[in-house]
Formats: sequence, C-alpha cells, structure tokens
Amino acid sequence: MSGPDGVTRIAAAFAGHGRRAALMPYLMGGFPDVETSRLAGEACADAGADLIELGIPFSDPLADGPAIHAAATRALAAGATVGEVLGVCRSLSERLPIVLFAYANLALSPAPEAFVERARDAGAAGLIVPDLPHEESEPLREACDAAGLALVALAAPNTPAERMAAIGASARGFVYTVSLAGTTGERGALPEDLAGTLARVRASTDLPVAVGFGISTARQAGEAADMADGVIVGSRVVRAAGEGGPDAVGALVADLAEALA
Repeated sequence: MSGPDGVTRIAAAFAGHGRRAALMPYLMGGFPDVETSRLAGEACADAGADLIELGIPFSDPLADGPAIHAAATRALAAGATVGEVLGVCRSLSERLPIVLFAYANLALSPAPEAFVERARDAGAAGLIVPDLPHEESEPLREACDAAGLALVALAAPNTPAERMAAIGASARGFVYTVSLAGTTGERGALPEDLAGTLARVRASTDLPVAVGFGISTARQAGEAADMADGVIVGSRVVRAAGEGGPDAVGALVADLAEALA
C-alpha cells in the first residue's frame, strides 16, 4: 500500500486515538478460517480498535497459552498459509495499522529481508517476534528499518535493568510490555507489580508503552489504561472469534474501547 510507512502509522495511532490508551486486539490469522479472520478484523476496526496484532499460525507457539495455541492448531489444520494471512493483513491494513506476530522460524527463513519484504508488500506496519532474543535481533531490525516497518521489542517483569535499557534504546514503534511471566491467557486480575514494571519500561524509552498478556475484561483493560499507552487483548478476543465469529469480536472490542475512554 502507498502512503506513510509503518513506523509513522503506528506513531499516529498511538497519538490520535482520543482515549486514555490505544486499543490493540489480537487475532489469529486463519482462525476459525481465513475469511472469518478477515471479517473479525473488520469488526475490530468498526468497534474502535486503533491497531490490530495479527498472528501467523505456527506449529510450536512457545509464548502462547491454550486459547491462542488451539487457534493456531485449528488454522493450520484448515490449511491456512502465511500467504493467506498476509492477504488478510493487506485487506485490513487499509483500515488501521497491522502489527504481525510471527515466530522466528517464519520471520528469519530463508532470510529476514525476504519475510520483511512480504510483510511490507502486505501493508504491515510492524512485526513482533516473541522468541527472537534481543541480542540476535539486529539483522531483522535492520531489514525492518530499511522497509519502514517497526520491529516491536518486548520487555518483561524480570528483564534486568541493563538489558531493559538496551531494549528501550533499540525499540521501534512501541515497546510491548509482557505483564507477567508465562504464556498468554485470560487471568482473573492484573499482576500486583504491573505499575512498577511499566515504570521501568517507560524509563528506558521515549516510545509508547503497551501492555499485554492476561488482560481479558473491560475492567482489566481500563485498569491497564491508567498505567500504559496501549492495551493489548489477545486470548479473550480469539475466544470470541471461535465462539461467536465477527459479531462477538465486534461486541467485545466495543466494550474494551468504551472502558478505555
């Protein structure tokens, strides 16, 4: 797609949402099928999402909890391909910035430049690679920089201070703060130390700080919005897609958006 590059689009989304925090739902591409995942993305845009995190299904998703893991398994079993998910990205990118979530096996094979070129051509604004260590990320970040995509860095509660500083200094787009140790999934409450974790991340970067993992209700999203620049909701949105399709996703995202007002 023509127009501003991905880094610029992400910055504009965080600056122009008009709420306490930007809202970024996560969807699994190809779940429950390719077309429904596209329609679920359209429902997110209609309901007030500011960005979408779009997962590419992978057979061994180490960072994902049961709901997203099961969605990836179902998408792969139905024959979803990287190309088809990039097609969903291309369609949705006309509405709002899309940040692709892909594991390193996909993003680095056969070479970082090859995957980044495909992502750019599909209109992606950024890329998250959860299993790529910061110390090994430079080649992919350079490829993303050359293509105008943001390689989004991740920080966690147990990230040491020196490493946090390095992550913040090299981050692009925004910093994805993992709220807790462990995998994705719905939780009953936000971690008690979340405010402290976010403060540490903020001290390391001038970019927006978003938080994800474990946020599943409107109340939790509202609490997170008091502390972060962006709120990411994954497993609950994926569950809605599987249980009620695009209509259920749209209703959930509308509730989340209202909670961030």
